[in-house]
Amino acid sequence: MTSAQHRPRIVGLGGSPRPGSTAEQALRCVLDEARRLGADTSLIAGTDLAVPLFDPSAGIRPPGVFRLLSEVAAADGIVLASPAYHGSLSGLVKNALDYLEELRDEPRPYLTGRAVGCIAVGQGWQGAMTTLGALRDVVHALRGWPTPLGVAINTATGAFDADGTPVDPGLRDRLHQVAAETVGFARQARPSQHRDRAVERSGAKTRAVAAHGA
Repeated sequence: MTSAQHRPRIVGLGGSPRPGSTAEQALRCVLDEARRLGADTSLIAGTDLAVPLFDPSAGIRPPGVFRLLSEVAAADGIVLASPAYHGSLSGLVKNALDYLEELRDEPRPYLTGRAVGCIAVGQGWQGAMTTLGALRDVVHALRGWPTPLGVAINTATGAFDADGTPVDPGLRDRLHQVAAETVGFARQARPSQHRDRAVERSGAKTRAVAAHGA
């Protein structure tokens, strides 16, 4: 399969416990554009991220954790979005990223070789910008490639209308550019056989836990 034929899989991860949060709306905007560009997408947001605090010694993981790990392991690109909590990532998003330690033995551990778009949302520019920097630092630590463009969103000036459309065309263009960079890099960077291997391994893990729970 050539890179032109390959449909990359892009996973959006983030938001807050509040359904339809600004961070979640930003993710949806990016994923909509990624689909228009020919990618397959999935979203893990809001209450999907409400999983127990990461404990590396725990022997059994709840289903939500295995969905998170399976989606990320099979992804060709990731888009992260976090609200600014006291100048950095929210605990909800950071905890989800901590769980990626479980992918250390995958063919591509953590976020290795994946483009990662970063979006931060704050009630003001300072929190949004510091959170964007923190997201990019975490991506580097997880061996991912932050896209050249990251997006900081200031909710004090308004961001999305009731239909989830950016009120500022410039914001829409920046979110679409994150989608274009993530999809474009994913098409070039990941051979399909690596993705198939990740899907197979993650599926085996999920089935094993399901059988244990039964």
